[in-house]
Amino acid sequence: MLKQLLAGLLVLALCAACGAQPSEPAVSEAPPAASAVAPAPEPAPEPEPEPEPDPVRELLDSLTVEQKIAQLFFVRCPESGGAELAASGLCPGGYLLFGVDFADRTAEQAKDRIASFQSAARVPLLIGVDEEGGTVVRVSRYFRETAFRSPRTLYAAGGLDALTADTAEKDAFLRDFGINVNLAPVADLSDDPDDFIYARAVSGDAETAAACVAAVVEQMNADGMGSVLKHFPGYGPNADTHTGSARDERLLEAFEAADLLPFEAGVEAGAPAVLVSHNIVPAFGDELPGSLSPSVVGYLRETMGFAGVIVTDDLAMAAAAVDNAAVRAVQAGCDLLITSDYGNDHAAVLAALEAGGLTQERIDESAYRVLAWKHALGLF
Repeated sequence: MLKQLLAGLLVLALCAACGAQPSEPAVSEAPPAASAVAPAPEPAPEPEPEPEPDPVRELLDSLTVEQKIAQLFFVRCPESGGAELAASGLCPGGYLLFGVDFADRTAEQAKDRIASFQSAARVPLLIGVDEEGGTVVRVSRYFRETAFRSPRTLYAAGGLDALTADTAEKDAFLRDFGINVNLAPVADLSDDPDDFIYARAVSGDAETAAACVAAVVEQMNADGMGSVLKHFPGYGPNADTHTGSARDERLLEAFEAADLLPFEAGVEAGAPAVLVSHNIVPAFGDELPGSLSPSVVGYLRETMGFAGVIVTDDLAMAAAAVDNAAVRAVQAGCDLLITSDYGNDHAAVLAALEAGGLTQERIDESAYRVLAWKHALGLF
């Protein structure tokens, strides 16, 4: 009996041992996950600045093709109908006045006439004269007790001070008439009294002439008077191109050593315009009158870096008597054509544009330069 009891207890002990579950190992708690930091937002791009308004471009874009071409002409002032032409759809770039426009008129009559042109103009006009002093005095010969003296005489008497004082007086005198462009200073060199250009040139010494030209340009800029350097690339000892052709056989090196220096000085001083002569100068690369020559005009624009208005000498001169002179001048790169035959010259340029001999881009380029000059003069 005792043995059976012991056996039963042993079985119960074994069963209890088998039924016990091992304790599970403690599980450590994971640290809380770090909260994700959102990236900083990209800053909003700065708005593009509004382009600066360009009043010159706005005016150009408002013009018709015919009106753009009209801006390329500096027209000899008509004897009558000047206000009517200025008010028309073919209002030219400007009027160039000569002695006949002042002779037999009082100062007030001359001023009123010019004012009538400007007030009627669809596009503000350049109003120009040749008032160099000395032998070329379109206005002062009629309305001053003594006409303005030549630059050579002034410089000899009082140097740069006399020259700049005279320029300031001249600018005020011309502005009083409503004139905004004086086709001066003469940048040519001459020391020979027999030269056609001698009386109009300030000196035959390149450095002296360069200093004089720069001083005059700076004074004219300060006075708000448009200046025009002339007669590029230097008139030299050549004959009068009003009455016939002139051929200059000098080498390019001669021009670069002397004649071009006053023009370079004037350009550096801020001259807004340069007038190109009709002299034929083969050294620059072709046999055409300078004002019709891509080589001469290209030298001024590209080699010298002149960005302003390139003006032809008067296309009515004998030296420019070639077929389609106006078209050739624009093709050569001139911006402003002095003409006594506006109607025909305008029609020829328009016809060349329509036939493909000129591009609209070429017309716009020159018209923009002319309008930019007007804007710089405060005309709009």
